[in-house]
Amino acid sequence: MSSDVEQPVTARTSERGAATRTALLKAAKEVFVSKGFAEAGVTDVVGRAEASVGSLYHHFSGKADLYLTLFEEFQAKQAQRTSQAAREARAEGESDPMKVFIRAARAYLDGCLEEREVAALFLRGDGPPGFEVVMRDRLRKWAERNAALFDDDEGALVVVITGALAAAVSEVVRTGDRDLAEDVLAIIGQIRPAASATGAASG
Repeated sequence: MSSDVEQPVTARTSERGAATRTALLKAAKEVFVSKGFAEAGVTDVVGRAEASVGSLYHHFSGKADLYLTLFEEFQAKQAQRTSQAAREARAEGESDPMKVFIRAARAYLDGCLEEREVAALFLRGDGPPGFEVVMRDRLRKWAERNAALFDDDEGALVVVITGALAAAVSEVVRTGDRDLAEDVLAIIGQIRPAASATGAASG
């Protein structure tokens, strides 16, 4: 009998906790975007979320944890966007790895433009201590995922296109220019391995 009573109470508590966590993340995003990470305070976040300091520390270890959670959630959405774009390209019969890459890259840039304020937050260099290491690690993993699209002997190509796209992301997010994004993708799509370029020139 008691278990029948406890289950709905536990569910309500869980739902309330999830709602508080969501409100704290939403508030943190707004505060970080408007004030910057360094200038933002825990009290700013809980005030905007209409929550308590205790509830924040129940869900997160502090301000840096909020920032890193927002980053991971944004990157997870971006990974979902790019994976779906690549799957759709292959489902349509596309077999050229560069064209599949461009479809995925366009989805990534579209996501950056759709959530431009959040993307800019992670690119402006105002993050918690050690965040640059997190960004470098993310870039390395991104390059590894890109490499999976190409042959093993095209490592240099992957380095070039990943670096070019990373630079493009920064500029596109800064300007909000969708036409620039398309121009960049058109140029990257023409890049080929050195051997292929030499063969084409000699032929």
